[in-house]
Amino acid sequence: MKVNLQPALNDGNLDANQLNSQRQLGISISAIAENQDRNVPLNLCLILDHSGSMNGRSLETVKKAANRLVDRLNPGDRLSVVVFDHRAKVLVPNQSVEDPEKIKQQINRLAADGGTAIDEGLRLGIEELAKGKKDTVSQAFLLTDGENEHGDNNRCLKFAQLAASYNLTLNTLGFGDNWNQDVLEKIADAGLGTLSYIQKPEQAVEEFNRLFSRIQTVGLTNAYLLFSLMPNVRLAELKPVAQVSPDTIELPLQKEADGRFAVRLGDLMKDAERVILANIYLGQLPTGEQAIANVQVRYDDPAANKVGLVTPKIPVYAHVVKNYQADPNPQVQRSILALAKYRQTQLAETKLQQGDRSGAATMLQTAAKTALQMGDTGAATVLQTSATQLQSGGDLSESDRKKTRIVSKTVLQDTPPQ
Repeated sequence: MKVNLQPALNDGNLDANQLNSQRQLGISISAIAENQDRNVPLNLCLILDHSGSMNGRSLETVKKAANRLVDRLNPGDRLSVVVFDHRAKVLVPNQSVEDPEKIKQQINRLAADGGTAIDEGLRLGIEELAKGKKDTVSQAFLLTDGENEHGDNNRCLKFAQLAASYNLTLNTLGFGDNWNQDVLEKIADAGLGTLSYIQKPEQAVEEFNRLFSRIQTVGLTNAYLLFSLMPNVRLAELKPVAQVSPDTIELPLQKEADGRFAVRLGDLMKDAERVILANIYLGQLPTGEQAIANVQVRYDDPAANKVGLVTPKIPVYAHVVKNYQADPNPQVQRSILALAKYRQTQLAETKLQQGDRSGAATMLQTAAKTALQMGDTGAATVLQTSATQLQSGGDLSESDRKKTRIVSKTVLQDTPPQ
């Protein structure tokens, strides 16, 4: 398994007469499968809400979705199942999948009762997942339909950060309309996973399958983007680095002992790009091709039982010219729009929380236009519908708010139903 690493500036030309310039550095990263590569075993943990509000069709469809995943696992894969109401318990301890029918019987016995304690479910889920993480792709699916009424949301975030330090990926699935999108987004972002919205019970099987298909394409784990900047080049001080694909996430930056910057990427999928955007400032540079940065990736290859592998350094050049003409890169420009869509939607949500309905509507309209610019018609439709609803004096339903959050973070495959 190899790493494909491709950096590019949003504008490759730089004006030699400018004392200061700003550029966006887009970095595309993916794993590339090779013929001799063997499949890496999966280590999956399902963390399932079975509180009283999941009673009836909701829990039945979740059990069906979980059973479908059990059927898709191979004998060498590992599975654990943790369930929670106002308490949490391990339903299926971390184990190699050798008797899928027995596992499905345990899942099918699950009944709905009690309140909701997400943090306890997350704690136990991480413990189970950690037991099988050696030489595997380790991911969790956390599903809930409610608020963390019997738990502590700050603990959820701490557990998510702990999972990341163990090289575990957390995906969150909000079921119905009464879950806390802020909490589930923070868990997924910290765990470098995906936030999903299951609006109707019958969508559970499809959404579980979509996420499962994605983790089956993971080839490399524990990846970090490393980059060093040349003298006279610096990162923006506020929110300098973000992921823009497959989901938009503001990424924390850490400094290595050797002075390089490191950004945790987590799992790398085969032939599916992870795109990072860095906001950099450049001082005045002499004319000609000037190296402004070096980028490389550090990663583990579980198929080869190797850790701490590093790609060769790839230099990033700017073409410094006296007679400046812009040389825009369409892919990086689209990444800039994806990040703008996310941040504009966030600003709209903040204004709405402050009671500024008009300001929120204006920002949602702006985000809708940004989505159209990048060809994301599904998001544009959702964002414009929410803006129109506010402008007409209406409120946004919980469903509207969830759709808005999801489309701000990712490009949907299909236009969601209105």
